[in-house]
Amino acid sequence: MGEIEGSYRVLQTPGTRLGAQFNAGISTLEPGQSLSGNMVSGSKSHGRGLQIRVQGLDDSQEFFDIDVSCTLSIPSPLCIYTALSLQFVTHLEVWLEPTKPIMKQVRRPANTLFRLSVKFFPPDPGQLQEEYTRYLFSLQMKRDLMEGRLICTENTGALLASHLVQSEIGDYDDIADRDFLRMNKLLPYQEKVQERIMELHRRHLGQTPAESDFQILEIARKLEMYGVRFHPAADREGTKINLAVAHMGLQVFQGHTKINTFNWSKIRKLSFKRKRFLIKLHPEVHGPHQDTLEFMMASRDECKIFWKICVEYHSFFRLFDQPQPKSKAILFTRGSSFRYRYKICNLSSTDSVVDSPQLSPFNSKGPLCLSPSFQMSTLSLPGQTPSPLQSPILSEVGSNRFPTDKAYFIAKEILTTERTYLKDLEVITVWFRSAVIKDNAMPEGLMTLLFSNIDPIYEFHRGFLKELDQRLALWEGRSNAHVKGDYQRIGDVMLRNMCALKEFTSYLQKHDEVLTELEKATKRLKKLETVYKEFELQKVCYLPLNTFLLKPIQRLMHYKLILERLCKHYSPAHRDHDDCKEALKEVAEIATQLQSSLIRLENFQKLTELQRDLIGIENLTAPGREFIREGCLFKLTKKGLQQRMFFLFSDMLLYTSKGVTATNQFKVHGQLPLYGMIVSIQTLVHFFSPLHASWKVEMGKWIEDLNMAIDLAKKSQEKSRSSDEVSLEQESEDDMNSSRTSLEKQTHHRANTTMHVCWHRNTSVSMSDHSLAVENQLSGYLLRKFKNSNGWQKLWVVFTNFCLFFYKTHQDDFPLASLPLLGYTVSTPEESDSIHKEYVFKLQFKSHVYFFRAESEYTFERWMEVIKSAASTTGRMSLLIPKGGPMEINGN
Repeated sequence: MGEIEGSYRVLQTPGTRLGAQFNAGISTLEPGQSLSGNMVSGSKSHGRGLQIRVQGLDDSQEFFDIDVSCTLSIPSPLCIYTALSLQFVTHLEVWLEPTKPIMKQVRRPANTLFRLSVKFFPPDPGQLQEEYTRYLFSLQMKRDLMEGRLICTENTGALLASHLVQSEIGDYDDIADRDFLRMNKLLPYQEKVQERIMELHRRHLGQTPAESDFQILEIARKLEMYGVRFHPAADREGTKINLAVAHMGLQVFQGHTKINTFNWSKIRKLSFKRKRFLIKLHPEVHGPHQDTLEFMMASRDECKIFWKICVEYHSFFRLFDQPQPKSKAILFTRGSSFRYRYKICNLSSTDSVVDSPQLSPFNSKGPLCLSPSFQMSTLSLPGQTPSPLQSPILSEVGSNRFPTDKAYFIAKEILTTERTYLKDLEVITVWFRSAVIKDNAMPEGLMTLLFSNIDPIYEFHRGFLKELDQRLALWEGRSNAHVKGDYQRIGDVMLRNMCALKEFTSYLQKHDEVLTELEKATKRLKKLETVYKEFELQKVCYLPLNTFLLKPIQRLMHYKLILERLCKHYSPAHRDHDDCKEALKEVAEIATQLQSSLIRLENFQKLTELQRDLIGIENLTAPGREFIREGCLFKLTKKGLQQRMFFLFSDMLLYTSKGVTATNQFKVHGQLPLYGMIVSIQTLVHFFSPLHASWKVEMGKWIEDLNMAIDLAKKSQEKSRSSDEVSLEQESEDDMNSSRTSLEKQTHHRANTTMHVCWHRNTSVSMSDHSLAVENQLSGYLLRKFKNSNGWQKLWVVFTNFCLFFYKTHQDDFPLASLPLLGYTVSTPEESDSIHKEYVFKLQFKSHVYFFRAESEYTFERWMEVIKSAASTTGRMSLLIPKGGPMEINGN
């Protein structure tokens, strides 16, 4: 937001709200300006007889004498912040263009009311440095409250009003409060909540006007309707909707519920043709969006007004510099002449068009495509260095220019994994939202519950990513190298954001309800179930969909582990140690609160995932049931040993088969209750193939988990005797043929879940393995080389869910390929491999061999660590297996 705020200019209007504590931020004054010098009244005559009437943010009206050629971009009594501007009010609210004379924009300016309003709403107005700026923004919030634009609950409205009262009359006084509220209307329903306003006002004792403004902005920015200005429209089906534009892109509302957001990074072109407003999206391969979205507005004027606002918002929040003016065409021009003064992208028109090809997420040579305004810090404009994510440290040239401190690479791990995490959130907030809206598949109540819960989290992490990217760029010294400062640390950034993360605890606690309600609705509504399954087959949904809903809580665990590594690395005397320690304390507190919830959610997610991939069992998500292990075993049948997929739960053992069909689902063939089960070692040996190198280890894992599960079943008070019956199906050729028919009726399911990998690799995975894999997620650039190839290929690699996912660049929306790691071994290259590079590790499964090169010793060790946690099968050795004689496990 630095570039955004740096472009503000001061309105020459009396200021009465000075003297508050200094609040660190970025100045909104232009070079050479002072706040006091711009606080003089602008009511004196300056021109040739044109007088206009202006309504201020406090609703007072003044008359200004201006020159007939006056514009808003030259010094005049109307010189204003570029975040604020003047509207002239007719039947529509139209913004004055800053570079065009007022006389040429308004037919009868002397008879027109001009209204000063906030034009651009930054995501966090509380970060504005100048007190006077925050005062103006708080006045806009006051106006929006009264006009019913800033929609909120009555309790929140009362809280905002109480801060407004405090800022105007000071500390609470019963008589003064009642008089003020009688004379001033702050809320449409003020009489209803007046006592509540006064009660809340009593709590603000000693709060200065500046502090009140700050509190107003802090509350307002978290509301969904903050800065939203509706432009009525209809979609292609004629459904009435409202369009709005914000710092992150275009928003679509049904009533007052936001149903979609189109981020700037996803939009290639904006245009309008008469009454039709068109959004052309980047061409997505297997994406959920249609290429061009069309909305119908009431008139061409309304369409053009909204188009111009979109141009201005895009330019204001995403672009660094003003463009160089183009020479005018000698003969004629085509399309709209509108050009916003702060834009740098090319604007053209059929009727009128905004085209910004540099924002394509598929341009591998282009900038980092962070969505919204936060892309500003990471855009690779000419003459600038790229984001630290694009660091060429793996190249052969110039690698010595980069920091070698271990702390830098730990900090960089936070940045790289945050990038992946934000992309994972977009799978829900952008892609899945578009899929359900396109088919109108989700009830409005569930839409509100899901997206109002995850959108604020997404917004927060976009800002956090921006800060991380800026700090790492300064740490590397590759940008803003002339700036002197203590930038080779990360603790202050982490502490600030971990404290801010506390505000989202209530959102994170709702994830249980979100996951449960989504699952219920999917079972109840056929259309939603179909959209859900089809979306899971999209490349962008590279994991089971409900996995992404767990990411916000799991991310807390990642912060905790990384901060623990930083604290362990730093000596107590290091300048960054104390901030890291405090940040660790903050995030550990939140993680502790949510730990039990995470365990429950991970179990529920796994059960719902299995429910979709298994045929022949209902209600797998029964209360109290816990998933323990899944894996491939060989069951003794009439035809001999047959490959089967087993699933162990806290109350039963399922075994399934996979037919040769067009689907990837497994059919349940047997269901064994654990209550009262006795398992002998001789019987268990029949389930393992001695040909498999790790068969003894696998049997040891199954014995341990069976023993634990039988004990759980014995202790369970919910177990009924009726479930002691064994439900078995006769396995024969006829049965397999009939199952094939039932399987083919099902829709296709994804093939990269752990059950399919276990099936092909003859291995197993436990719930504890899943939890460990979650803790060990990692992202970053690696160089990859195949066994028989000479060259190395640079790829963005993401490790999650026992799998490596490969992307060409970190900005891509979906992986090019994946490599499941179960069954692989990881080691350093041998002499015979002829690899003469540092930081290289080797992955091998049978004849499949891959080499990967990391950028530093720390990242090399981290990749080795996380891959070992997923690939190695030597975790629990065969100590559990007796050397001789039968062994029984009794569940009695």
